[in-house]
Amino acid sequence: MVFLRYGTNEEYSSTLKPILSPSILDHLINNDRKLPPEYNLPHTYVEMQSLQMAAFLFTVCHVVIVVQDWFTDINLYRFLQTAEMLKPSTPSASHDSAGSSGSEEGSEYYPHIVFLQNKAKRDDFCPRNLKKMHMTMDKLMAHSHLKYKGTLSMLDCNIFPGLGRDYLETEVNLFLLPQLENEGEDALTRGGPGSTPCFPCSLVTGDTPAFLAGPSYQAARPGPAMSRCQLSHTILTEKNWFHYAARIWDGVKKSSALSEYSRLLS
Repeated sequence: MVFLRYGTNEEYSSTLKPILSPSILDHLINNDRKLPPEYNLPHTYVEMQSLQMAAFLFTVCHVVIVVQDWFTDINLYRFLQTAEMLKPSTPSASHDSAGSSGSEEGSEYYPHIVFLQNKAKRDDFCPRNLKKMHMTMDKLMAHSHLKYKGTLSMLDCNIFPGLGRDYLETEVNLFLLPQLENEGEDALTRGGPGSTPCFPCSLVTGDTPAFLAGPSYQAARPGPAMSRCQLSHTILTEKNWFHYAARIWDGVKKSSALSEYSRLLS
Protein backbone atom coordinates (compact mmCIF):
# COMPACT_ATOMS: atom_id res chain seq x y z
CA MET A 1 0.00 0.00 0.00
CA VAL A 2 1.35 3.41 -0.96
CA PHE A 3 -0.05 6.86 -0.24
CA LEU A 4 0.58 10.16 -2.00
CA ARG A 5 -0.61 13.67 -1.28
CA TYR A 6 -0.41 16.16 -4.15
CA GLY A 7 -1.77 19.11 -2.24
CA THR A 8 -4.06 19.91 0.64
CA ASN A 9 -7.07 18.16 -0.88
CA GLU A 10 -5.62 15.81 -3.50
CA GLU A 11 -4.65 12.31 -2.45
CA TYR A 12 -3.82 9.05 -4.17
CA SER A 13 -3.39 5.55 -2.80
CA SER A 14 -2.67 2.21 -4.41
CA THR A 15 -1.93 -1.39 -3.52
CA LEU A 16 0.82 -3.52 -5.05
CA LYS A 17 1.44 -7.21 -5.54
CA PRO A 18 3.24 -9.00 -2.68
CA ILE A 19 7.00 -8.62 -2.56
CA LEU A 20 9.15 -11.75 -2.81
CA SER A 21 5.96 -13.74 -3.34
CA PRO A 22 6.33 -17.54 -3.71
CA SER A 23 3.09 -17.61 -5.72
CA ILE A 24 4.55 -15.19 -8.28
CA LEU A 25 7.70 -17.32 -8.50
CA ASP A 26 5.59 -20.46 -8.90
CA HIS A 27 3.55 -18.82 -11.66
CA LEU A 28 6.74 -17.73 -13.41
CA ILE A 29 8.23 -21.23 -13.34
CA ASN A 30 5.11 -23.25 -14.17
CA ASN A 31 4.09 -21.03 -17.07
CA ASP A 32 7.55 -21.33 -18.59
CA ARG A 33 7.85 -17.58 -18.93
CA LYS A 34 11.03 -16.55 -20.67
CA LEU A 35 13.34 -14.51 -18.47
CA PRO A 36 15.10 -11.36 -19.64
CA PRO A 37 18.66 -12.12 -20.81
CA GLU A 38 20.25 -10.41 -17.80
CA TYR A 39 18.64 -12.88 -15.36
CA ASN A 40 19.70 -16.52 -15.11
CA LEU A 41 17.42 -17.71 -12.31
CA PRO A 42 13.69 -17.12 -11.72
CA HIS A 43 14.07 -16.25 -8.02
CA THR A 44 16.68 -13.61 -8.88
CA TYR A 45 14.29 -12.07 -11.39
CA VAL A 46 11.43 -11.97 -8.85
CA GLU A 47 13.66 -10.47 -6.14
CA MET A 48 15.01 -7.79 -8.46
CA GLN A 49 11.49 -6.90 -9.60
CA SER A 50 10.51 -6.43 -5.95
CA LEU A 51 13.61 -4.37 -5.21
CA GLN A 52 13.04 -2.15 -8.23
CA MET A 53 9.47 -1.46 -7.16
CA ALA A 54 10.45 -0.79 -3.54
CA ALA A 55 13.28 1.55 -4.55
CA PHE A 56 10.86 3.37 -6.84
CA LEU A 57 8.24 3.74 -4.10
CA PHE A 58 10.81 5.02 -1.61
CA THR A 59 11.53 7.83 -4.08
CA VAL A 60 8.08 8.93 -5.29
CA CYS A 61 5.77 8.26 -2.32
CA HIS A 62 5.01 10.20 0.83
CA VAL A 63 4.01 7.11 2.81
CA VAL A 64 4.68 3.42 2.24
CA ILE A 65 2.51 1.07 4.30
CA VAL A 66 4.05 -2.37 4.75
CA VAL A 67 1.35 -4.95 5.44
CA GLN A 68 2.31 -8.23 7.08
CA ASP A 69 0.18 -10.95 8.61
CA TRP A 70 2.17 -11.68 11.75
CA PHE A 71 5.13 -10.42 13.72
CA THR A 72 7.65 -10.65 12.10
CA ASP A 73 10.02 -11.79 9.33
CA ILE A 74 13.66 -10.71 9.57
CA ASN A 75 13.97 -11.02 5.78
CA LEU A 76 11.43 -8.22 5.39
CA TYR A 77 13.72 -5.73 7.13
CA ARG A 78 16.72 -6.89 5.12
CA PHE A 79 14.70 -6.35 1.97
CA LEU A 80 13.58 -2.85 3.02
CA GLN A 81 17.11 -1.78 3.89
CA THR A 82 18.46 -3.19 0.62
CA ALA A 83 15.83 -1.25 -1.32
CA GLU A 84 16.70 1.87 0.68
CA MET A 85 20.37 1.41 -0.20
CA LEU A 86 19.57 1.00 -3.90
CA LYS A 87 16.99 3.79 -4.24
CA PRO A 88 17.82 6.63 -6.63
CA SER A 89 19.48 9.62 -5.03
CA THR A 90 17.01 12.50 -4.96
CA PRO A 91 17.29 15.81 -3.11
CA SER A 92 14.61 16.58 -0.57
CA ALA A 93 12.60 19.75 -1.08
CA SER A 94 12.07 20.25 2.65
CA HIS A 95 15.00 20.35 5.02
CA ASP A 96 13.20 18.57 7.83
CA SER A 97 15.90 17.25 10.12
CA ALA A 98 13.54 15.09 12.19
CA GLY A 99 14.71 11.78 10.81
CA SER A 100 13.79 8.22 11.59
CA SER A 101 16.09 7.96 14.58
CA GLY A 102 16.45 11.65 15.33
CA SER A 103 19.65 12.11 13.31
CA GLU A 104 20.41 14.44 10.42
CA GLU A 105 19.42 13.10 7.00
CA GLY A 106 21.07 15.73 4.86
CA SER A 107 19.15 16.65 1.74
CA GLU A 108 18.22 13.12 0.67
CA TYR A 109 14.50 12.37 0.48
CA TYR A 110 13.06 9.45 2.44
CA PRO A 111 9.36 8.61 2.87
CA HIS A 112 7.41 7.74 5.98
CA ILE A 113 7.00 4.00 6.46
CA VAL A 114 4.18 2.41 8.44
CA PHE A 115 4.00 -1.25 9.47
CA LEU A 116 0.52 -2.75 9.58
CA GLN A 117 0.02 -6.18 11.12
CA ASN A 118 -3.38 -7.29 9.88
CA LYS A 119 -3.80 -10.65 11.63
CA ALA A 120 -2.84 -9.68 15.15
CA LYS A 121 -3.69 -12.18 17.89
CA ARG A 122 -5.03 -11.47 21.35
CA ASP A 123 -1.57 -11.80 22.91
CA ASP A 124 -0.20 -9.13 20.58
CA PHE A 125 -2.32 -6.54 22.37
CA CYS A 126 -0.75 -7.33 25.73
CA PRO A 127 1.16 -4.14 26.73
CA ARG A 128 4.29 -6.14 27.56
CA ASN A 129 4.29 -7.88 24.16
CA LEU A 130 3.47 -4.62 22.40
CA LYS A 131 6.49 -2.98 24.02
CA LYS A 132 8.74 -5.87 22.95
CA MET A 133 7.53 -5.59 19.36
CA HIS A 134 8.32 -1.88 19.24
CA MET A 135 11.76 -2.40 20.78
CA THR A 136 12.57 -5.18 18.30
CA MET A 137 11.51 -3.17 15.27
CA ASP A 138 13.37 -0.10 16.51
CA LYS A 139 16.60 -2.11 16.75
CA LEU A 140 16.07 -3.65 13.31
CA MET A 141 15.47 -0.23 11.72
CA ALA A 142 18.01 1.70 13.81
CA HIS A 143 20.35 2.36 10.88
CA SER A 144 17.60 3.19 8.39
CA HIS A 145 16.87 6.71 7.15
CA LEU A 146 13.26 5.79 6.43
CA LYS A 147 10.93 7.76 8.69
CA TYR A 148 9.67 4.86 10.76
CA LYS A 149 8.86 6.93 13.87
CA GLY A 150 6.49 9.75 14.69
CA THR A 151 3.90 9.20 11.95
CA LEU A 152 1.20 7.56 14.07
CA SER A 153 0.72 6.10 17.52
CA MET A 154 -1.42 3.23 18.74
CA LEU A 155 -1.60 5.02 22.07
CA ASP A 156 -3.87 7.59 20.42
CA CYS A 157 -6.55 4.89 20.20
CA ASN A 158 -8.90 3.87 22.97
CA ILE A 159 -7.68 0.26 23.03
CA PHE A 160 -4.96 1.06 25.59
CA PRO A 161 -6.75 3.47 27.96
CA GLY A 162 -4.42 2.78 30.89
CA LEU A 163 -1.13 3.39 29.09
CA GLY A 164 0.60 6.75 29.12
CA ARG A 165 2.39 8.22 26.12
CA ASP A 166 5.75 7.47 27.75
CA TYR A 167 5.09 3.72 28.03
CA LEU A 168 6.54 2.97 24.59
CA GLU A 169 9.97 4.57 24.87
CA THR A 170 10.96 3.38 21.38
CA GLU A 171 7.60 3.65 19.62
CA VAL A 172 7.67 3.00 15.88
CA ASN A 173 4.99 3.35 13.21
CA LEU A 174 3.33 0.03 13.99
CA PHE A 175 -0.39 -0.60 14.01
CA LEU A 176 -2.06 -3.87 14.96
CA LEU A 177 -5.30 -4.87 13.30
CA PRO A 178 -7.04 -7.99 14.66
CA GLN A 179 -8.27 -10.58 12.23
CA LEU A 180 -12.00 -10.17 11.66
CA GLU A 181 -14.16 -13.09 12.71
CA ASN A 182 -16.04 -13.02 9.41
CA GLU A 183 -13.82 -12.78 6.36
CA GLY A 184 -16.71 -11.95 4.05
CA GLU A 185 -17.63 -8.59 2.63
CA ASP A 186 -20.22 -8.05 5.37
CA ALA A 187 -17.45 -7.92 7.97
CA LEU A 188 -15.91 -4.90 6.27
CA THR A 189 -19.12 -2.99 5.82
CA ARG A 190 -21.00 -3.71 9.01
CA GLY A 191 -20.51 -0.08 9.99
CA GLY A 192 -23.38 0.84 7.70
CA PRO A 193 -24.03 2.08 4.17
CA GLY A 194 -21.26 4.11 2.61
CA SER A 195 -18.55 2.73 4.89
CA THR A 196 -15.12 2.01 3.47
CA PRO A 197 -12.81 -0.92 4.28
CA CYS A 198 -9.67 1.00 3.30
CA PHE A 199 -8.22 1.01 6.81
CA PRO A 200 -4.53 1.49 5.90
CA CYS A 201 -5.31 4.82 4.25
CA SER A 202 -7.15 5.93 7.38
CA LEU A 203 -3.89 5.59 9.31
CA VAL A 204 -2.49 8.41 7.21
CA THR A 205 -5.54 10.54 6.46
CA GLY A 206 -7.04 10.27 9.94
CA ASP A 207 -10.43 9.15 8.57
CA THR A 208 -11.72 6.24 10.62
CA PRO A 209 -13.46 3.54 8.55
CA ALA A 210 -16.98 2.81 9.71
CA PHE A 211 -16.32 -0.82 10.60
CA LEU A 212 -13.82 0.34 13.24
CA ALA A 213 -15.61 3.50 14.31
CA GLY A 214 -16.93 3.72 17.82
CA PRO A 215 -15.86 4.49 21.37
CA SER A 216 -13.77 1.31 21.73
CA TYR A 217 -11.58 1.55 18.61
CA GLN A 218 -10.47 4.68 16.81
CA ALA A 219 -7.93 5.08 14.04
CA ALA A 220 -4.59 6.56 14.98
CA ARG A 221 -4.05 10.17 14.03
CA PRO A 222 -1.11 11.05 11.78
CA GLY A 223 1.80 12.94 13.27
CA PRO A 224 2.56 16.59 12.48
CA ALA A 225 5.57 15.67 10.30
CA MET A 226 3.28 14.33 7.59
CA SER A 227 2.33 17.72 6.16
CA ARG A 228 5.94 18.94 5.81
CA CYS A 229 7.04 16.28 3.36
CA GLN A 230 7.56 17.27 -0.30
CA LEU A 231 8.85 15.08 -3.11
CA SER A 232 10.46 17.80 -5.20
CA HIS A 233 11.30 21.49 -5.14
CA THR A 234 8.00 22.33 -6.83
CA ILE A 235 4.49 21.50 -5.69
CA LEU A 236 3.38 18.48 -7.67
CA THR A 237 -0.02 18.25 -9.27
CA GLU A 238 -1.36 14.86 -10.31
CA LYS A 239 -0.08 15.34 -13.87
CA ASN A 240 3.33 16.56 -12.74
CA TRP A 241 3.67 13.68 -10.32
CA PHE A 242 3.10 11.11 -13.08
CA HIS A 243 5.80 12.77 -15.19
CA TYR A 244 8.12 12.83 -12.18
CA ALA A 245 7.36 9.17 -11.37
CA ALA A 246 7.99 8.15 -14.99
CA ARG A 247 11.44 9.75 -14.90
CA ILE A 248 12.26 8.04 -11.61
CA TRP A 249 11.07 4.63 -12.87
CA ASP A 250 13.19 5.01 -15.99
CA GLY A 251 16.15 5.81 -13.76
CA VAL A 252 15.46 2.76 -11.58
CA LYS A 253 15.41 0.42 -14.58
CA LYS A 254 18.72 1.86 -15.80
CA SER A 255 20.32 2.01 -12.34
CA SER A 256 23.90 0.77 -12.29
CA ALA A 257 23.60 -0.02 -8.57
CA LEU A 258 20.63 -2.32 -9.15
CA SER A 259 22.36 -3.95 -12.10
CA GLU A 260 25.47 -4.62 -10.03
CA TYR A 261 23.39 -6.03 -7.18
CA SER A 262 21.61 -8.31 -9.65
CA ARG A 263 24.97 -9.68 -10.81
CA LEU A 264 25.93 -10.39 -7.20
CA LEU A 265 22.75 -12.44 -6.76
CA SER A 266 23.40 -14.53 -9.87
